[in-house]
Amino acid sequence: MHRVNNIIMNIFKLKYTDKNQAVYDLIAKNILVPQEEDGYIFGEGVQAVVEIGLIILAQPTFDEKGNELIPAIIADGYHYDVMSTEMYDFGNNLVVPKNPKHAFAGYPITEEYIPTDNL
Repeated sequence: MHRVNNIIMNIFKLKYTDKNQAVYDLIAKNILVPQEEDGYIFGEGVQAVVEIGLIILAQPTFDEKGNELIPAIIADGYHYDVMSTEMYDFGNNLVVPKNPKHAFAGYPITEEYIPTDNL
């Protein structure tokens, strides 16, 4: 939890099975609001939604001819980060990454909000 101009900002690190499950949940929670022509807008209190997507843990290796020798190692799940003045119950989709791949500008990656009741 962080204060910006005396407003509390909550940062959520999320992991879903796939992108469809993530978008469905973000819409259901009114974090993303579908628009007829322009995709989505943010719901009330939402400052940012960052689609992290798939996370590569180890890059693939190739031989000199471009043939893949060792495939990439991909972390389980499809990932999003959300910043909002609102609180949400993400259940098991809320995660505490050991090596975060994203931080919001002005918010140290090691100090981002982690709801202790969900650990």
